Amino acid sequence: MTSSLNGDRENVPVDVYVNSVMGTEIASKLSGFFVIKGGRTFRFRAIAFGRIGGHNISLSLSKKTFEDIKKMGIDPEWVELKVQRKLIEGDISIVDSHENRN
Repeated sequence: MTSSLNGDRENVPVDVYVNSVMGTEIASKLSGFFVIKGGRTFRFRAIAFGRIGGHNISLSLSKKTFEDIKKMGIDPEWVELKVQRKLIEGDISIVDSHENRN
């Protein structure tokens, strides 16, 4: 197994989905999930200062998420930064949490 802890991390696909945004023009609470390598899903919470795509995001991942990502051979701090960057740049998908999924 090739480790992405120190290797070529840019080839690891990370997709970010936001399913809840609550707040004001100054700060918003976000929740959602991200998918690594098209399969493993992990939840997150964040505070966005400004609007989505704004200049600053405080991301919160659980210790278990960090451990699980590390077990995949991927640097969890790199994933955290990648998710933050995608949130800041608006490179996300919005998921309607009220949508009926059959």
